[in-house]
Amino acid sequence: MKKYKFTISGDEYDVHIKDLEDNVATIEVNGTKYEVQIKSEVKATKTPKLIRKPVVQQPGEGMIKKKQSSGGMQVKAPLPGTIFKMNVAVGDQVKEGDTLLIMEAMKMENQILAEKDGQVSTIKVKEGDAVLQDDVLLEIS
Repeated sequence: MKKYKFTISGDEYDVHIKDLEDNVATIEVNGTKYEVQIKSEVKATKTPKLIRKPVVQQPGEGMIKKKQSSGGMQVKAPLPGTIFKMNVAVGDQVKEGDTLLIMEAMKMENQILAEKDGQVSTIKVKEGDAVLQDDVLLEIS
């Protein structure tokens, strides 16, 4: 029925299961026949097997579509963290290098600075919000 190779304490064994009837199996180990009694069945693993289906893509599918920007610049979170303190409000004028907000990440307070001069047009977060990397925090126009 089935053939196996075993290595036990450095010795190799060729095992051939000839017949299996009820709880008695006839096996051959290195050419010698044995009848063995099976006391319990070995349970199969319950881990499911992953079967991948081929993916058929339509023309243009999976292409990144760019959103029209309102001409403003988005300030994004450089890493995951929590908004600790907001230093600006909608309508405030900011200059390049001004601290817009303070974000706590990895037990450190990080200052998020303005990259250009402009006016704060929208604020997408508030103090205490948890953000992920690349989440939009606010927009400057």
